[in-house]
Amino acid sequence: QVQLVESGGGLVQAGGSLRLSCAASGRTFSSYAMGWFRQAPGKEREFVAAISRSGGSIYYADSVKGRFTISRDNAKNTVYLQMNSLKPEDTAVYYCAARTFGVTTRLEYDYWGQGTQVTVSS
Repeated sequence: QVQLVESGGGLVQAGGSLRLSCAASGRTFSSYAMGWFRQAPGKEREFVAAISRSGGSIYYADSVKGRFTISRDNAKNTVYLQMNSLKPEDTAVYYCAARTFGVTTRLEYDYWGQGTQVTVSS
């Protein structure tokens, strides 16, 4: 099992930046593909970005491509989401997730964090 704890959320003005972190427990972090998802009030949870176990494969939702960057540090058991040029429509609770078998853009992840709130003001 792995436990995930997100941090780095907050309130930022449009055009600003935030970096989210997701720290994982356990010694097998490198065996999990990792993803970031978000859920805005009244909306379904949606894919944001994902990274394979080695970091060699990365995927982004079209809505964040060119603005967000996912990365991971397997030595620190941490995955990051650098968010630049933030827009009010990026406002949501952001969740990180871990998957045992391969990276995917779908919601089919095995473990989820508790989420961190990101609010972008106009």
